[in-house]
Amino acid sequence: MTKGTIIRTIILLMALVNHLLTANGLAPLPFNDEQLEQGFADVFTIVAALIAWWRNNSFTPEAVKADNYLRDLKKGKASE
Repeated sequence: MTKGTIIRTIILLMALVNHLLTANGLAPLPFNDEQLEQGFADVFTIVAALIAWWRNNSFTPEAVKADNYLRDLKKGKASE
């Protein structure tokens, strides 16, 4: 088994246990709905911010031109 298979299986088991507990009226997580919603919103915002700025963000025309040249150079279409 791969590492990914093990992780996905563990997450599936956790989801099933959570579902069964919730269906029987038990609260498996010590959070209320507002705290959980705020936590998801925080994580989503942080992940979106990191993804948006992880890559090279070229704003000036010169930077865009340099990015295009570098891409062409990597593909072997540009001369040095």
